[in-house]
Amino acid sequence: YIYIYIYNQPERTECWNYEKYKRKHSIAVMSVDLGSEWMKIALVKPGVPMEIVLNKESRRKTPVAVCLKENERLFGDSALGVAVKNPMVVYRFLQSILGKTADNPQVAQYQKHFPEHQLLRDEKRGTVFFKFSDCSTLQRNFWQPIKDAVITVPAYFNQAERRAVLQAANIAGLKVLQLINDNTAVALNYGVFRRKDINSTAQNILFYDMGSGSTTATIVTYQTVKTKESGTHPQLQIRGVGFDRTLGGFEMELRLRDHLAKLFNEQKKSKKDVRENLRAMAKLLKEAQRLKTVLSANAEHMAQIEGLMDDIDFKAKVTRSEFEALCEDLFDRVPGPVKEALAAAEMSMDEIEQVILVGGSTRVPKVQDVLLKAVGKEELSKNINADEAAAMGAVYQAAALSKAFKVKPFLVRDAAVFPIQVEFSRETEEEDGIKTMKHNKRILFQRMAPYPQRKVITFNRYMDDFVFYINYGDLSFLGEQDLKVFGSQNLTMVKLSGVGSSFKKHSDAESKGIKAHFNMDESGVLILDRVSNLVLDFKTDAEKPEEKSDAEKVEETEADKKSKPQKKSKISEDITVELEVNDVLDPSTEDMEVLQDLTDRDLEKQEREKTLNSLEAFIFETQDKMYQDEYLAVVTEEEKEQITGKLSEASNWMDEEGYTAGTKELKEKLSELKKLCKAMFFRVEERKKWPDRLAALDSMLNHSTIFLKSVRLIPEGDQIFTEVELKMLERVINETMTWKNETVAEQEKLSPTEKPVLLSKDIEAKHSFLDREVNYLLNKAKFAKPKPKDKAKDKNTTSTENSNANSTANSTEDAEKVIPPKSDDGESKLELNSAGHRPSRTEFGHPCHRLYKNRLRPAETLFHAYLNDFSQTADCSYRPLW
Repeated sequence: YIYIYIYNQPERTECWNYEKYKRKHSIAVMSVDLGSEWMKIALVKPGVPMEIVLNKESRRKTPVAVCLKENERLFGDSALGVAVKNPMVVYRFLQSILGKTADNPQVAQYQKHFPEHQLLRDEKRGTVFFKFSDCSTLQRNFWQPIKDAVITVPAYFNQAERRAVLQAANIAGLKVLQLINDNTAVALNYGVFRRKDINSTAQNILFYDMGSGSTTATIVTYQTVKTKESGTHPQLQIRGVGFDRTLGGFEMELRLRDHLAKLFNEQKKSKKDVRENLRAMAKLLKEAQRLKTVLSANAEHMAQIEGLMDDIDFKAKVTRSEFEALCEDLFDRVPGPVKEALAAAEMSMDEIEQVILVGGSTRVPKVQDVLLKAVGKEELSKNINADEAAAMGAVYQAAALSKAFKVKPFLVRDAAVFPIQVEFSRETEEEDGIKTMKHNKRILFQRMAPYPQRKVITFNRYMDDFVFYINYGDLSFLGEQDLKVFGSQNLTMVKLSGVGSSFKKHSDAESKGIKAHFNMDESGVLILDRVSNLVLDFKTDAEKPEEKSDAEKVEETEADKKSKPQKKSKISEDITVELEVNDVLDPSTEDMEVLQDLTDRDLEKQEREKTLNSLEAFIFETQDKMYQDEYLAVVTEEEKEQITGKLSEASNWMDEEGYTAGTKELKEKLSELKKLCKAMFFRVEERKKWPDRLAALDSMLNHSTIFLKSVRLIPEGDQIFTEVELKMLERVINETMTWKNETVAEQEKLSPTEKPVLLSKDIEAKHSFLDREVNYLLNKAKFAKPKPKDKAKDKNTTSTENSNANSTANSTEDAEKVIPPKSDDGESKLELNSAGHRPSRTEFGHPCHRLYKNRLRPAETLFHAYLNDFSQTADCSYRPLW
C-alpha cells in the first residue's frame, strides 16, 4: 500500500476571525498528481485561484520517496537525502508495484532495479511488502488539512490498481472526489485555457506523455456539444490510448548509471567492483539523473563524484552520442504508444491536427527526433506545461466537483482502456435430450467505451440461485509481457442467493428476468450496484365503479368480468449478492494500528524537535542579551551571575544529554529557565513601552483639556452638555494627571533593578478611560438637535447674515453648499483667522457639514475643530473613530 497524507500550507498572515478562517479553508479542494518519481499538488480555495502548492523546500514538486529507519520517518527531499547515505531504508518508484501480486513481473523488475530492498510475499493478500519495515507512507505535513481531493492515476491502471489507490487515500483520511486519468487531466488543462478555440467542428489532438516510469499516447477530440441540462458547452472525448508501462526516463538513468559504474571499474582505482557497493551505486544513480538533464542541452559533460568508494574520487566524460547508444532500444519503442492509440481510435495520422509533448522525459532530444519522424508532422507542439499540466487539470476538475466553487462547465468523456464482460454457465438440453453446460459471454463495456456509464445485464433462464463472473474481455491488443504484468483477468465472482424463493413468492406473476445493475463511475471503477428480480403482476383494475340504483343493477357475466381492464404492476425484489473479489484486500486492523503508531511517532518527534529548538534558541538568545546594556541595566550582579550560570549549565547539558532527552524533560528545562528570567524580561519590556504609552497619555490629557475649555465657551443658549457631564470630564482629567505625576515620580525614585510601579497596562487603562469620557461627549454633540431660535432675534439679524442666507437655496442639496465671500472684483476672498492662518475647512465650511441658519451649530463646529486639531498631532495611533 501507499498511504498518502496531503495537507495545505499554513497561512502567513494573522487571522482575526477564526471562525471565518476555518470556514474559508474547510471548503478548499486539491489535486494530487501522483507520478512514479515526482508528486505535484495543486490547490483551489476562496481567494486563491488554481495554483501549485510549494513544499517546505519551496519547490513545486516533491519526490515520491519515504525513509523508514528506527523510529523516524522522512518524506520527499528529506528522504532523498538519506538515499545516498543509506539506500536500504529509502523506498522510491512505488507506483510500479502498486496493487501487484508477488509473482508479477514488475515486482521482479523492481527487485532488480533496487537490490538493496528485500520484497516478501504477504500470505494474506498475495501482494508484497518490504522486509525491515512495517509499511510505506507518503506524507506532506502542513497546518490546515484538506480532505477533498482529485488524484491522478495512469490511464492504463486496471481495477486492482485503482482500488489500491482509493484504499490508500481512505486510510489517509482523504475524501476522493474522483480518480482522473493523468492523460485526461492534461487534456482538460489544455482545453480549459483554449475554450474560445473550440467549436462544433471536431479537433483531434494527440498528447504524447513520457514521464519517469512510463509513456502514454492519447488521442483527444474537442468540440462543443449541446446538452438538455445546461445548453452548449465544450467537451473533450478520449478516443484512443496507447501506452508502454516501462518506457521512461528512469530506465534511461539506470542505463547511464551502469555505464558510469563500468567507467569507474575500468579506471582500476580500486580492486573492488563498484556495482557491489549499494551506497556507491546510489551516488552513481544521482549523478546519472543530473547527467541526463545536462546532456539534453549539451553535446558532452563531465561526470564527477567526490569519494565515490573508499575515498576515491570519480571523474569521466560522457557524450550525448554515448548516452543515445546506451538507450537505442528504448528509443526504438518511442513510436509504439502512438500506433496503439491510432489503432484504438480507428484513426490515421492525417486526422490528427497536432502532437503535444507532455512529461519531463520528452525533453530528451533523441525522443523528440524519433517521435517527429514517426508522426510525420512539421513540428511537435510544446505549448503546455509539461510538468504541471496534469495537476492543474485535476484541480480544475476538483473545483467543478466541489459544491463550494462554480466554474465554467467543460464536459469530460473518458474511456475505459480495457474491455469488461460478464461470463456465466447454464445447463441446456439438446434435441436428443442430452443436457450440456453452455458457457456464455456478454460484453459489459467495450474497449474505449466512454464512462461514467450504467449498464444492465438480464439473466432470463435462471429460476434458482446461480453464480456469474465479471472478467476482462479480449486483451489481445496487449503484448505478451504486458499480459504478464496485467495479472489475473478475473475481477469478481458473484454468488446470488434468494432467486428461487423470489420466484416462488411471485409464482403467479410474469418474470422479466434477473437484472444485474452495473456502474462504471467517474473514477473508472466498476461497481455492482444491485441485483433484482423484476416481475409483472396482472391485477384487475381496482377502481371503484359508480354507484347504481337497484333498478340499474344487472347480473355480471363472466364475459363482462373478462372485458374489464387489467393493470400491470411492476415488482422489483432485490436479490442477495455475495462478492468474491480477486483484488487487493482491505487493510486489516493490524495495518491501521501500525500506521497510527507511525503517525503518533511522527507527532511525538515533531513535538520534541519543536521543544528542542525552542530551548536551544532561548539559551543562545538569552546569553546574547546578558551582554546588552538594556538588560544589564535592570539586573543586579547577583541576579546576573545566577542567570548566566543557569544558562551555561543548560548549554552544557544540551551538548551532553539534551539531544537525546525526552520531550517532557526538555519542556521542564525550558520552563525552569523562563521562570528564572521572567522578572528581568518584564522590567526590560516595561521600560521599552513607557515612552510611547506616556506620550500618548500626555497627548490625550492635552487635547481633553483643550476640549473642555472650548466646551465651556459655548453660549448658554447653544450649550448641549450638562454641568454634571462637564464636571465628570474635569474630574477624570484631574485624577489622570495626578496619578501620572505621582506614579512617574515614585518610579524615578526606584532602582532599575527593582520591580516597577509604573506599568504599561495601567497607563493604557487610564488612557482608555479618559478617551471614553471624551468620546461620549463628542457623540452627544454629533447627534444633538439644534435649539429653535427666537423670531424677533431672527428679524434683527445683520445684513451680512441675510446676504449669506439669501445665497443659499432652501433645498437640501443647495443647503449643503457654502459660498465664500467675494471681493469687489468678483473673485473669492479668504480672510485670515485670528491666528493669522488660512481658515480651516470647518471654519470655511464643507459640503459634508450640515448647516443650520447658514452656519454650523456651535457644538458641531467644536466637534470638527477637535478632530482637526487631534489629527494633526504627532501620535495618531489613538485617533478616535469618526
